[in-house]
Amino acid sequence: MSEVIQKGKSAKEASYSMTGVTTEEKNEALALIAEQLIMDQEMLLIENEKDLAAGKEKGLSDAVLDRIMLNQERIEGIAAAIRQVIELHDPIGETLESINKENGLNIEKKRVPIGVVGIIYEARPNVTVDAATLTLKTGNAVILRGSSSAKNSNIALISSIHRALERSALPVNAVQLIEDTSRETARELFRLNDYLDVLIPRGGKNLIDTVVREATVPVIETGAGNCHIFIDKTAEKEMAEQIVLNAKLQRPSVCNAIESLLIDSEWFSQHGSELLEKLEENGVQIYADEKICEAYPAANQATEEDWSSEYLGLSISVKLADTVEEAIGHINQYGTRHSESIITENTKHAEMFLHHVDAAAVYHNASTRFTDGFEFGYGAEIGISTQKLHARGPMGLAALTSSKFQIKGSGQIRN
Repeated sequence: MSEVIQKGKSAKEASYSMTGVTTEEKNEALALIAEQLIMDQEMLLIENEKDLAAGKEKGLSDAVLDRIMLNQERIEGIAAAIRQVIELHDPIGETLESINKENGLNIEKKRVPIGVVGIIYEARPNVTVDAATLTLKTGNAVILRGSSSAKNSNIALISSIHRALERSALPVNAVQLIEDTSRETARELFRLNDYLDVLIPRGGKNLIDTVVREATVPVIETGAGNCHIFIDKTAEKEMAEQIVLNAKLQRPSVCNAIESLLIDSEWFSQHGSELLEKLEENGVQIYADEKICEAYPAANQATEEDWSSEYLGLSISVKLADTVEEAIGHINQYGTRHSESIITENTKHAEMFLHHVDAAAVYHNASTRFTDGFEFGYGAEIGISTQKLHARGPMGLAALTSSKFQIKGSGQIRN
């Protein structure tokens, strides 16, 4: 029996036993996990250093190494996020709908766990903990498959989680990690229909496209973030600069950082060069259209590929857009349906942008960096869905549930 099938079977069995656990028992387990991670900090950092050293040897980019890196502050942040999840309302058991029929039948639609959730992800060890705690809070079992670049970190984190679960009322097998990071195990996970209820990929476009194309298990598409900001002609200069610099520089390696900047021609003629200079001063490589390159010779000529690129680093594509309609058209053509923002003092243009841009999160006069489960009040997130079915945007606890009809009668039969 392969590792994937063995752990799939164990997770399915654990998911059945999870149906009887109470909110108090789940919260106690999460508190034990947060406590255990702090206790195991030294071991976690040693294992993480192995991944960082191997990554440097392989020539991984600084952006990828940043996603892999754990330090004391990040571990404490992960524990704090778990404690926030504890404080969140447990959605399991909620009555979503209640119908009393004339024949006496009482029909209730209840919120229930999905069952076994699979998560396949790249680089970030924090996803290991986020996924485990959110699925446990919603009464689900989880099968995790991280990348080889964070293998030691992930094994260490799961070891801590298992030690905590051994002291709880929850089954240890509710959290499983596929340690074999080969492509063969990934493909096996894609087709684990007997044990897996849903598969959620978290990572770059190539990973997400591969999962969507090859999986026979239902998939929730997440993550790829070619996010844009459009600076309209009425945009206030200082506000526009602050938002753009924050959205690009605050953490360039994440999916809600902007990769593309659209600028109204009139605004660019007055303020554009100064904004591009500030980006360059912060190490950002600029890939621009022909007109911008003429006005700002330090920019590189953009190619068609640049308009659709998720750089995940200090690069940005920049293009002039003469109207809000042109900006919307460009975003809907090249965007990844993640997060988009307009900076404008024109209410009509703002409303047009908010209504017509096809994305999970659309902003007016704010940075795209807020598209995050923590910022939205969900606690740690399972991912950011860029599709339209089941869940869209930051996926908190409710996105990890399904529903069940419970019907109570007193002997009714159908004529």
